[in-house]
Amino acid sequence: MRLLITEDDAALGEALQFSLTQAGYAVDRVANGAAADEALKDDVFGLLILDLGLPKLDGFEVLRRVRRRNTALPVLILSGRENPEEKVLALDLGADDYLVKPFSLNELQARVRALLRRGQGGVMPVITYAGLTFDTVSRTVSVNGKTLSLSAHEVGVMEILIRRFGRAVSKEQLVEQLYSYDKEASQNAIEVYVHRVRKKIAGAGVTVRTLYGRGYVLDHAEASAARP
Repeated sequence: MRLLITEDDAALGEALQFSLTQAGYAVDRVANGAAADEALKDDVFGLLILDLGLPKLDGFEVLRRVRRRNTALPVLILSGRENPEEKVLALDLGADDYLVKPFSLNELQARVRALLRRGQGGVMPVITYAGLTFDTVSRTVSVNGKTLSLSAHEVGVMEILIRRFGRAVSKEQLVEQLYSYDKEASQNAIEVYVHRVRKKIAGAGVTVRTLYGRGYVLDHAEASAARP
């Protein structure tokens, strides 16, 4: 899952980016509202973490523009002031959550997970299909109760596919959601990750099927075997 952090405090921004990257997310960071507004036009992010006190465009204006584009992008507001009027305005403008500084990184990660679940239609913290289980909190994958050893990118592939179970995901979508702007990405690498995931989940009753020209789909093994 790919996140955008908009925070003009360099130290805090770096800490947030490091924490969320360690948690397995692809994270981009910008330091002003104008850069955030431009980045958000790409529509590749799963969640926006938005500071209100930004240069160039403040957080309120960034939020207005996000909602003006009719996007359902989850938005978590960060604020250095516990001001009820600010909070009400941000929520009225379409923010999904509001976190007052200082806060713990564990709380931030928990709120991120909650917003991502909400954005996926309120899926449960643990997603299960047949013998395959994905824990969105610990970001672990299990097959028939046995935890798999997966790289960070393999976990990312698994998360994207299982959240879209039964629906096609293109290679381009996987690249967009797995890599931040400053990371080299290739569709060949995606093929390698998908191949490894497919092998590791063998026996789970589900499989990753290649849809030539369209990408991949995670589906029940029996259903996949019945399709051309």
